[in-house]
Amino acid sequence: MFHKKGCLIICGALLFIAWNALLIFVLLGWSPEGGVSISAEKDPQNSNTVEKLLQLISAFETELESQNKILLQIQSHKSLWEEQRKKPTAFRSKLDIKSHFTDAGSNSQSSPVVIPILVMACNRVTVSRCLDKLLEYRPSPELFPIIVSQDCGHTQTADVIASYGSKLTHIKQPDLSEISVPAGHNKFQGYYKIARHYRWALNQVFNTFSYSAVIVVEDDLEVAPDFFEYFKALHPVLKSDQTLWCVSAWNDNGRNGYVDPAKSELLYRTDFFPGLGWMLLKEIWIELEPKWPASFWDDWMRHPNQRKGRSCIRPEISRTLTFGRKGVSLGQFYDKYLRFIKLNTEFVPFTSRDLSYLEQGKYDQAFEKEVYSAPLVTAVELKNGKLYGPGPFRLQYSNAQSFKTLARDLGLMDDLKSGVPRAGYRGVVSFFSQGKRIYIAPPVGWTKYDPSWS
Repeated sequence: MFHKKGCLIICGALLFIAWNALLIFVLLGWSPEGGVSISAEKDPQNSNTVEKLLQLISAFETELESQNKILLQIQSHKSLWEEQRKKPTAFRSKLDIKSHFTDAGSNSQSSPVVIPILVMACNRVTVSRCLDKLLEYRPSPELFPIIVSQDCGHTQTADVIASYGSKLTHIKQPDLSEISVPAGHNKFQGYYKIARHYRWALNQVFNTFSYSAVIVVEDDLEVAPDFFEYFKALHPVLKSDQTLWCVSAWNDNGRNGYVDPAKSELLYRTDFFPGLGWMLLKEIWIELEPKWPASFWDDWMRHPNQRKGRSCIRPEISRTLTFGRKGVSLGQFYDKYLRFIKLNTEFVPFTSRDLSYLEQGKYDQAFEKEVYSAPLVTAVELKNGKLYGPGPFRLQYSNAQSFKTLARDLGLMDDLKSGVPRAGYRGVVSFFSQGKRIYIAPPVGWTKYDPSWS
């Protein structure tokens, strides 16, 4: 490109010199015909010739003025080109990407958006397992830059992250001080630090780096082969649907035997905030950041005051897998549930699929019809293999205790957050058992969650 621009400069300069030379020759009386001079104006026989020469000179002057303007423009652009050429390649590429790509929802619907992956790290040197998979499956470093935000100041973990060099951006939480916590919360100091780190890191992504969306991943998560494809396809869905506020890669009940292996493309709406690999838009962060909690940020996200009746998208089969047994939660749920979560292995081309069925109006109508037209059965019939037909089938609960009893008896996660069951939508929890789709549902006519069911 710069070679072509250089040639243009040289040609412009030569053209400028040629016009000047021709003008000088004319003014001196030289003519290509050999012998016509301005002095010939004194000879009446040559008056016509002199008049024509004067007209020619006038035309030359006009053209010369035009060429001067062109040359000045070329010289002006040359300085800009030289400055651009001197910039580092990576910096120029970043500028080009920023100017070329626009967010979904703009006039150019086909232009891809840049979505960074924010990896929340602390003191796990096994963060390399997370980063290796992200780098292996990442389709484009420009479209999916990786930012690792490290808390804790753990040197060995910092060294592991630094070993990836320019493949990622490594930022460090500057405030490593102890946090003053309420009486009786000393054992929860870690949760306070995590909340502080999330606030700082998300502010870096949205305010310092100026991205419009982010995919948050913890340092103990391994991603599926279609992890990026999944989020790329669902970004415009999240952007355009005001009844959604996140997209998650996680199914809380996605253990082997509880998901349909033939339906890896199946997606759901859920009222439960799943986390564990999730996408957030800047406009939601602007809403949440001023009231961000001092601790237990994920449960805070599940409160009605934050959720405001909005839902998330989740998959049938998880696109993330946690391998972090040790952490601030001291392995809560890990041995019983989390280590058995099935990670998707089949690549699903979500970006070529019609995802309009996830729109709330369409989804609710089809969802309620399927759930409440399903035959009502008992947990005993299900466990004893007494369900006949392809399904789906429905189990019913009427209060918090009956839900917990059913979920515990069937091997599902039985806790409720602000009255919402894990992976639940409109009070309904979907899972797969013995080759059949099963719904645990409240009675017909359900209207809202009861926050006291927690």
